[in-house]
Amino acid sequence: MGAANGFGTLTSAARPWNSGERAPYAEVIMPARILVVEDDRTMAEVLLAYLRRAGYETEWTADGTEAYQLWQRLEPDLVVLDLMLPGMSGLELLRRRRGLADEAAVIILSARGEEEDRLVGLETGADDYVVKPFSPREMVLRVEALLRRTERLAGTQLVNRQIEVGEISIDLGGKSARCGDRRLSLTAREFDLLAFLASHPGQTFSKVELLRRVWGWEFGDTSTVTVHVRRLREKLEADPSDPKIVLTVGRAGYQLADESRAG
Repeated sequence: MGAANGFGTLTSAARPWNSGERAPYAEVIMPARILVVEDDRTMAEVLLAYLRRAGYETEWTADGTEAYQLWQRLEPDLVVLDLMLPGMSGLELLRRRRGLADEAAVIILSARGEEEDRLVGLETGADDYVVKPFSPREMVLRVEALLRRTERLAGTQLVNRQIEVGEISIDLGGKSARCGDRRLSLTAREFDLLAFLASHPGQTFSKVELLRRVWGWEFGDTSTVTVHVRRLREKLEADPSDPKIVLTVGRAGYQLADESRAG
């Protein structure tokens, strides 16, 4: 049984989403699909109401095991994920989906706000981390920022566009990347970061600049950038502790090595 709210019925039974080929966000053919995984019914109702008011197609479940099944079957564009869940923890759920190369954007929602907790969540594959209690309006803005970045990379002007820097080859339209002969398994945010840096090889960007230009945030925790750079290095570098591709410049800046300037 679902619990009624002002925007329809809240239910853990999945509505059938179109499982066919997705249209790019820029074509505005279908609303983005968001899966909310939260065991606090009241909090979920409020969040779903705000998301639906913003025009998103939403689904909800309070159980981690059910969330795994829904996530796999519905292929959401974005997942709002609580960590403390019955059945399967949110962290384990995220770890399993990322292990299957799932690229849905993920916002962790947690009452645990210590830096170590945020870093673990980001290192596991989350794109953002929001601490409870939270503002539903701010959550909608964070959702929009994540989806807007995806929309920019999937827009018409980027279809079939290729970027090549050294051994790195990026297909912006197909949202895929390779390093030499290896296909890189990247989350949506890792892909965004790599594509941005590769579009400006040899140019240094501070963490604050990357938050604004890649994440679309005017404010935020710059440790988010640090974690994503670390994860990129783990997937790109022969020795992540001695990076040759994603370089640290100064104390707070990063750049992608420009092979054309080597030597």
